Amino acid sequence: MSDPVDSPDEIDSPHPVTGLDDVVHQRVRLGILTIAHEARRVEFGFLRTQLELTAGNLSQHLGVLETAGLVQVEKGYAGRRGRTWITLTPAGNAALAEEIGRLKQLIARVETTNGQ
Repeated sequence: MSDPVDSPDEIDSPHPVTGLDDVVHQRVRLGILTIAHEARRVEFGFLRTQLELTAGNLSQHLGVLETAGLVQVEKGYAGRRGRTWITLTPAGNAALAEEIGRLKQLIARVETTNGQ
């Protein structure tokens, strides 16, 4: 079995995992951002159901994302029922794209290593 050989680019640049954003990368928050990206505007109850969370747990994660400026939370009414909608901000779209890019880099490294 031979030792892996690092290319000069791999030695000089940081490992892709160092660029993962802890706010975005957390499983539930990554799910929220992904669903909100797909839907453009998503209702709180739909997120709760899709991610199998309690309302309190989802609220906490949304609070983290809102504080970071990655989502906008809008409260209103649909008929007589109170509703909460979540949309990605431009910063949220950029953060999600950056995270996906880093994950693709990690996947490429693993797939390249498996081929040796």
